[in-house]
Amino acid sequence: GFFRNSRRWKTSAGGVRVLTRSLTGKYDYDLVVIGGGSGGLACSKEAAQLGQKVAVLDYVEPSAQGTKWGLGGTCVNVGCIPKKLMHQAALLGTAVKDARKYGWKIQDPVSHDWATMAAAVQNHVKSLNWGYRVKYLNVKGTLVDRHTIRGTTASGKEALMTAKNIVIATGGRPKFPTHIPGAMEHGITSDDIFWLKEAPGKTLVVGASYVALECAGFLTGVGQDTTVMVRSIPLRGFDQQMAGLVTDYMQAYGTRFSQGCVPQRVDKLPSGLLQVTWTNPQTGGQETDCFDSVLWAVGDGITSTVIIRHGTLCQQIAYYQGVMMFCHFL
Repeated sequence: GFFRNSRRWKTSAGGVRVLTRSLTGKYDYDLVVIGGGSGGLACSKEAAQLGQKVAVLDYVEPSAQGTKWGLGGTCVNVGCIPKKLMHQAALLGTAVKDARKYGWKIQDPVSHDWATMAAAVQNHVKSLNWGYRVKYLNVKGTLVDRHTIRGTTASGKEALMTAKNIVIATGGRPKFPTHIPGAMEHGITSDDIFWLKEAPGKTLVVGASYVALECAGFLTGVGQDTTVMVRSIPLRGFDQQMAGLVTDYMQAYGTRFSQGCVPQRVDKLPSGLLQVTWTNPQTGGQETDCFDSVLWAVGDGITSTVIIRHGTLCQQIAYYQGVMMFCHFL
């Protein structure tokens, strides 16, 4: 383990433990990848197959609602995989309804149990977390210099390691509109929806990105009362004729859309319901409604900012949606 073999470590004057045994000559590793998502794991596994000594550092900061998960990144844990499984659950519900027309005798009422589905989805995701054949360290990695990484565990224990090459693949996380009172305190994001143990109930999905529409689609499909609040246009950046076909289809299957509306605040009532206030340009005034859950799908934000110091030169690297942006300053 990263911290278990005391014979490999010595304590520096600053109280930081340093790996003393050279594993690959000059450096501890040929390659260290910071970030254990799709990109980081693909990179690390390819390097390992080519004979490189590789370590992957992955640490998930809990969401605002305390949701956390294991190795695999967004796609495996809170993205593509659980989303497709929940869509499959929705499609099976539609198939059950259609089956009567083909002679199947199905007793009413047909209902869906969220807890059963969620447990199955989460068990499948957890099973995938054991399938990676690279050295995995559950630590948060920060750069000390171009060849040195400081790893920090959840308990705050620190250690240094060195690598000939370092790849940063930290990805992105959903963001909250922090200027809206109550948004973060009472809302959830796609980081949370797939790990809910109970059905979200009547849900307001704020945003009209593909993440928003995918979540709204399977929520409607499994019987949840779902409304999508659209500030401007659905699926910005996509062909708008196709976007219109998507939203028309969703409306035909029961998802409601509030067009041109902008949320102003979210208040939690004594009953536990969330009262959302928004402006409606069609009426020129404010409107309110109550929901069990408010899911924010208004884009991703920067996952990390890393500072690398080389003498007096400081290089700041920010990562936004997989794009690396550099800023040099003294």
